[in-house]
Amino acid sequence: MNSPRIGWLLTSAFYYWQPTISHLTKLFPQTTIFTSRWHGFAPGFEDSVKVEIVGKRKVIPITKALTGYGNNFTYLPLSIVGRLLKFKPQVIFSNSFGIWTILTLLFKPLGKWRVVIAYEGSSPSVDYRNSVLRIAMRRLMVKASDACITNSHAGQAYLTEILNAKENHVFVQPYEVPAANSMSGGNVTEQVFSQDKKPVFLFVGSVNPRKGLNLLLEACAILTKQGYEHSYTLLVVGDGSQRQELEEFSQKNNLTNCIKWAGRVDYGELGKYFGMADVFVLPTLEDTWGVVVLEAMVLGKPVLCSKWAGASELVVEGENGYSFDPNEPEKLAELMGRFIGKPELAIAMGKKSQHLMDQYTPEAAAKFLAKVTSFVLEAKSSE
Repeated sequence: MNSPRIGWLLTSAFYYWQPTISHLTKLFPQTTIFTSRWHGFAPGFEDSVKVEIVGKRKVIPITKALTGYGNNFTYLPLSIVGRLLKFKPQVIFSNSFGIWTILTLLFKPLGKWRVVIAYEGSSPSVDYRNSVLRIAMRRLMVKASDACITNSHAGQAYLTEILNAKENHVFVQPYEVPAANSMSGGNVTEQVFSQDKKPVFLFVGSVNPRKGLNLLLEACAILTKQGYEHSYTLLVVGDGSQRQELEEFSQKNNLTNCIKWAGRVDYGELGKYFGMADVFVLPTLEDTWGVVVLEAMVLGKPVLCSKWAGASELVVEGENGYSFDPNEPEKLAELMGRFIGKPELAIAMGKKSQHLMDQYTPEAAAKFLAKVTSFVLEAKSSE
């Protein structure tokens, strides 16, 4: 049998998708990413997978949420149907429950393809558990699909317990996983390197309310009151709407000596920033997954991870880090204080992080997707 044709429908093809799909392409050479938002290739993965850009997406806010994803409608070009009929895939992996997934399911009898719904993970804003209409639609979509995949056990529970997916049709394993080599390039300015207060805590992400950086700064303010003002550095990588507000908060709370703002950096430069850090902190109030946690782990860093991130499932409490509720900055300050008081803790936990990531490589994720592909194709042949 010839290698099956596989289509990946990604509304936004972020860099972290590429390592896994490039390895899947090695197993199934006739694999193509269809996307409406292409960010370019990650370093080290140039031209490793075929990409077709299909129009442009439009994100239309319906209701705004101060601390979550909010309720949005994402318009995607309907021309995807024609592109897929021309490509003639045997299997389509479609990200989440948007328009493209609906279209692939509606045209499934005509295209004779199998559809796998990729649900990144569970979180309040994207689950819509209180929307009778959305849940009803999603249950129909799950029923019409051939399988579902998800990164987390929370996502698995949502698919089976809320959307009534058959348990043997839901496959759970981290498939959005990073590759260390794609973050190892670039240069970091001398200004960033010129700190000398250890340990260095690192935040990477958008500077907006959902990511909870304000709560991390509240924890830092608590540490300052406890006399730790000159005992650590917080390095903030990222930018966003809340930056000016948080810089002003830092000044008012005597945090300017321990906080460095690196701003937005290219994806390929992230490895340098992780390299100078001792501990990674994600204080998010909502993240369906949180690949940045895995990026920190694969680069050998312990993690302080919000329990509201799907990737918190990868934190083995007390071994490679700690999970916490960001709404309790006192607890976060206490956890940060452990690394300040015992710097060698970061080295041991960082090694454990790296060891844990040995089982969550892009190669392992590609084999997982290959297993799902075989499952849906064998189910088709037995009909």
